[in-house]
Amino acid sequence: MGPARGHGGPQQGIAGPFLEKRSLSIAGHRTSLSLEPEFWVALAALAARRGLSVAGLVGEIDQARKGANLSSAVRVFLLAEAGRGMETPPTT
Repeated sequence: MGPARGHGGPQQGIAGPFLEKRSLSIAGHRTSLSLEPEFWVALAALAARRGLSVAGLVGEIDQARKGANLSSAVRVFLLAEAGRGMETPPTT
């Protein structure tokens, strides 16, 4: 299983598609980002909740990352955001 194909479609693996590559403009530069479809859904939902475009949110993640590649930084950011939602104690 190699890198995602450049045509923007999902890469096929043993269990089916698992990476989706998309091109974005961030800070005036074109870049591509390969994520699992579930991460694209989560990224779009979080961007919408914040009133940002996906590219705008990815730009914020890009500025804050510390050496990790962008795809990894996005996944870690989304995982941290999900964790923050779990920190709220349940109400009874």
